[in-house]
Amino acid sequence: MISTEILKELLPAASKIAHEAALEIMKIYQTGDFSIESKGDDSPLTAADLASHHCIVDDLNRLEPTFPILSEESDKISFEERSQWETYWLIDPLDGTKEFIKRNGQFTVNIALIHDHKPVLGVVYVPATDVCYFAAQGIGAFKQENGEKARQIQVRKLTTEKLIIAGSRSHRTGELDDYLAKLGEHEFMPIGSSLKFCLVAEGKADLYPRIGLTCEWDTGAAQAVVECAGGQVISISDEPLLYNTKDELLNPYFIVFGDDSRDWASYATQN
Repeated sequence: MISTEILKELLPAASKIAHEAALEIMKIYQTGDFSIESKGDDSPLTAADLASHHCIVDDLNRLEPTFPILSEESDKISFEERSQWETYWLIDPLDGTKEFIKRNGQFTVNIALIHDHKPVLGVVYVPATDVCYFAAQGIGAFKQENGEKARQIQVRKLTTEKLIIAGSRSHRTGELDDYLAKLGEHEFMPIGSSLKFCLVAEGKADLYPRIGLTCEWDTGAAQAVVECAGGQVISISDEPLLYNTKDELLNPYFIVFGDDSRDWASYATQN
C-alpha cells in the first residue's frame, strides 16, 4: 500500500512534470509546422509526442521513490516484465494527437501512478489552456487554471434536467449511438482526449460511455481524477477498470459516471 504521505509528495511533483511537458508540446504546437508519422497501428505520431515523452520520463526517473515507467511511446515492455510491477508510472505524453493535428486545443498530458492494478494518482494537463486536473487517493481531486489557486472538484448527482453526455470527437461509433438511444433525452458534448473524464469529474457532464477501443495510458490518469472526485469507471460488463492484468494494453469498453442511482452498464447489454 502506498501511503498518503508519499502521494502528497508525488502529486505536486507529477503536476510540475506535466506542466513542463506541456511547455515542450506548445513550443511545437505554436510553430504550426510539424511532421506527422504513422505508428504500427496507423495512429499519428508527432515530434510533440516524443518531446513530451522524453521530458516526462527523464523527470520521473529523478523522483524518489523510483518506479518503472510505461509510456505510449515505449509500449514494447513485455507482460512477463510488467507483471512483476506492483507500482509504476503510466503516461500518455500527448493524448489526443488527432486533436493536436487539427489544432483545436483538446489534447492533454496524462501521468498516472498505478498501484496494485488501480490508478492511485493522476494528472491531466491541458497545454493549450493551462488547465491542470490532479488527484490522489486520500487527498481528493482538484482543478487549477492559469496557475491560480487550485479548487477541489466533485461529480454531480442527477437532476431532473436531461442528461449531459461527454463523448469522443474523433472516435464515434454505431455501437455508441445505440447506447445513447437507450438513454433517452440527452445533450451530447463532443470533446477530445481525456477531457471527457474531466467533464464528469468536475460535474459538467453526467456520463462518458466509451463504446470503442482505448489503451490503458489513455485512461489511467483521468480515471484517478474521476474516482477521487467521487465518480466511478467500470467496464460495460460492470467490472472495475483495472491495469496491467494481461499481455495486451487495450481496455474493455467502459462507462464513466458520477451518479450511481442508475445502472449505466445495463444500457449497453439490453436488447
